[in-house]
Amino acid sequence: MTRVGGFGGERVARGPSSAGIDTPNGGIMDTTVQSGQGESLGITLSEVAAGEVRKFMSEEKMEGEAAGLRVSVVPGGCSGFEYALNLEPEARDDDFVLGSHGVRLFIDPFSAQYLEGVSIDYQSTFQGSGFTFDNPNATGGCGCGSSFAV
Repeated sequence: MTRVGGFGGERVARGPSSAGIDTPNGGIMDTTVQSGQGESLGITLSEVAAGEVRKFMSEEKMEGEAAGLRVSVVPGGCSGFEYALNLEPEARDDDFVLGSHGVRLFIDPFSAQYLEGVSIDYQSTFQGSGFTFDNPNATGGCGCGSSFAV
């Protein structure tokens, strides 16, 4: 499990609600997104994690209906990839847009291939707090838990 805290481009290493696709009319559909190539994208966000995201969005004055959380995978770390979380005012044209517990998730096509089946939670302990990622696709990770390999 990989743990990440922070928003706005900040990635801080600190150590699984259903998702749906946002439709053009604003409704929420099933928990799995079908891409144009017939691939599915299933990402879950726990109710606790969604509450924390809504709290951060409120603090950052990002409460509009178009705003959401970008969940992405970026090259880096000891194992090859890291998760990144950013609050954004709206989705990009090529994003998958998912909804979970009132939070819109924006997933770019590059990241989608690594996020299939990922569960995102938020944990708080005496040693710290942050978002955790349970990724069934990860084949390994670094000792500090800040990056993963596929």
